[in-house]
Amino acid sequence: MKSLKPRLLTAAIGIPAVVVIMLLSELWSPLVGIVVGLASLLMIGEFLYARRLLSCIPLAIVCMLYALAMPNVAIWGAVTYIITYVFFIAAFLVSLIYHKKLHSMNLAYALFGTLLISYGMSAVTIACRTNGFSVSFYFVLIFLLPWMADGGGYFIGSYFGKHKLCPTISPKKTVEGLLGGIVFCVASAMIMGLLFQFVFLNGKARVNFPALVVIGILDSVISVLGDLSFSLIKRHLKIKDYGSMFPGHGGMLDRCDSIIFTAPLVVVISQFTPFLYALE
Repeated sequence: MKSLKPRLLTAAIGIPAVVVIMLLSELWSPLVGIVVGLASLLMIGEFLYARRLLSCIPLAIVCMLYALAMPNVAIWGAVTYIITYVFFIAAFLVSLIYHKKLHSMNLAYALFGTLLISYGMSAVTIACRTNGFSVSFYFVLIFLLPWMADGGGYFIGSYFGKHKLCPTISPKKTVEGLLGGIVFCVASAMIMGLLFQFVFLNGKARVNFPALVVIGILDSVISVLGDLSFSLIKRHLKIKDYGSMFPGHGGMLDRCDSIIFTAPLVVVISQFTPFLYALE
């Protein structure tokens, strides 16, 4: 439990910062795209640095600019198509110019990581800015649940974990931790729903609690998939963390790897059943 203290310190600083961003986003919703875009840019930087690709400055610039742009234009479908097309043209132009130094596997690594991270984080903007109700509700929904699943899994696994979930990729993850993460995630979703319905929404909308249960269960499982997927890449690269921005948590990518996988899930589920119902 030596890593508990830096984790708590990071939470003490990070949670108020997230709350401030959330509240400011209620006043000016484009802030969501700006903040998420900057976070995505940092994640791409960490992802490229892990494979020592930041030395190819033109490729790094192309990838990081795409990551910065996508969350800001995600709500405009045609624009995202154009930007993605320009991204591919620019990336392959760089690969032709630097073909003697840039191996095709490194190019594939950079392109895949950039598309995956940008796609996942763009879902945050789509969910927050197209729901028609509360930016804060969807902001909390997207970020709180995977983090609570991770936190719940960490604490339950630390105390009660006996059966390894995937020992060759992440030795500390256990089946007990996964189940604990599901419980924490669903409980957090219910508490969040109650707070928003009776405190924050002020009669503007009604929370769809069955949908929150579904997202709580699915989020907790898929967040583990995201975490393990990026951990597998770290194993291949022989690194512990992608960065060191957050003590006890690693870098921005280490902190948001699960959100890359779970944020699109919020968008998908909301297409079939809303998380908030308008009050007549």
